[in-house]
Amino acid sequence: MDIHIKNNLSIPERELTFTASRSSGPGGQHVNKVNSRLTLHFNVPECPALSPTQKKLLFSSLASRITTDGIFRLDCQKHRMQSMNRAELIERFSSLLRGALTPKQFRVATRISKSVKNRRLEEKKRHGQIKKKRSTHNDMD
Repeated sequence: MDIHIKNNLSIPERELTFTASRSSGPGGQHVNKVNSRLTLHFNVPECPALSPTQKKLLFSSLASRITTDGIFRLDCQKHRMQSMNRAELIERFSSLLRGALTPKQFRVATRISKSVKNRRLEEKKRHGQIKKKRSTHNDMD
C-alpha cells in the first residue's frame, strides 16, 4: 500500500518502520500492560521515491525531526489502540511531508499609494484634535 503525499509522489508503506512501546500518562492498568504508543521511523536518504532535491527540502524543513543518521521520527500515543495511533501517524507523516515539499510563496512588495498615506495621516490628525479637545488645561493666565 502506498501513502499519497502529492500529485506525483507516493511513498510505499514498506519504507516505514513502526515500533511499539508503553505510553506514558494516566490510564491506570491499561497503560501499564499494553504497548499502544507507536513510533514511526522513515529513512530519508535511502528512500527511492524521493528525488535528491526533495530530500534536501526535507532535511532543511524538518531538521528538528530528523536524526543525524537521516531517520525521520514521529511518535503517537493519543489513542488507547495501536491501530488508531498507526492511522494517525500515517496521516501526520503525509501532511508533514506535503507541507515540507510544497514550495513557499514569497510576498511581492508593493507600494503604498498616496491616497492611503494621506488618509492615514488625516485620520491621525483628526484623532489628535479629538484628544486635544478632551484636554482640561486652560491656557488663560
